[in-house]
Amino acid sequence: MGEVLLDALIDSLKIFPFLFLMYLLIEILEHRTNISRNSNVLRGRLAPLLGAAVGIIPQCGFSVMAAKLYDKRLIRTGTVLAVFLATSDEALILLLSSGSGSAALSVMPLIAIKFAVAVGVGYAANGICRREKLEELPEGEEVHGNACGHDHEGEGDSPVKQYLVHPLLHSLEIFAYLLLVNILFGMLIHFIGEENISAFLDSALWLQPLIASVVGLIPNCASSVLITGAFTGGYLTFGAMVAGLCVNAGLGFVVLFKNVKRWRRNLVLLGVLFAIGAAAGYATTGVTVLFGI
Repeated sequence: MGEVLLDALIDSLKIFPFLFLMYLLIEILEHRTNISRNSNVLRGRLAPLLGAAVGIIPQCGFSVMAAKLYDKRLIRTGTVLAVFLATSDEALILLLSSGSGSAALSVMPLIAIKFAVAVGVGYAANGICRREKLEELPEGEEVHGNACGHDHEGEGDSPVKQYLVHPLLHSLEIFAYLLLVNILFGMLIHFIGEENISAFLDSALWLQPLIASVVGLIPNCASSVLITGAFTGGYLTFGAMVAGLCVNAGLGFVVLFKNVKRWRRNLVLLGVLFAIGAAAGYATTGVTVLFGI
């Protein structure tokens, strides 16, 4: 057991410096990007395309911002779905920093699939809901989205707090999640055996996208860490990861469900996102099986 804990700790510590560097870059980007200052860019014909492009950026602040804009009726249904479907939370960072060449190579196919699904669904939904009435953002008002729910807008914070404390705290949070995931998988291998786990996963190949989609609904960074960790550890197929990360919309749904008056709308959106994510996962799994990828 001690060896399992030590290996999990070492594997997690290897990734920590890269996590800090990435979150430092994201913090800089976050404080220089505010879509709501010109929310019209997410209201026109290119809205789903731009929403998907923004959602690809590895942080959940943009999904929070999109949810707030949508709840204020400033953007359309298809646009918020495009952002949600493109959002991968911590996944891209963990894949790039995993130290596994195959995991890093999966980043571009993952981005391409999620982007294509997000754009296609976004335009389809906006076409179906083309009669949606939009409001105007009051002059001088801005909408902010905080990464992973951290309560800071950046205004009034010192540079040290903005560019050292916030990235460090975020990195430590993800490090803790990653350590728990590594311990979990280490214990599974220790007590069950890698061969038995592989045999079970092979038999449950077509259940994996469904299971990953359910996990992806968890509105927390831990869900994307768990899904990505399972893939890099060889416990989850690429198609299942696609399913889980398409459904994983960061804290976007937490924001939407705060408006209890629109609970029916929110449940419909959640159901649509789940169905699309699972379908994308099954389609990807089918292609990989068919072509032996």
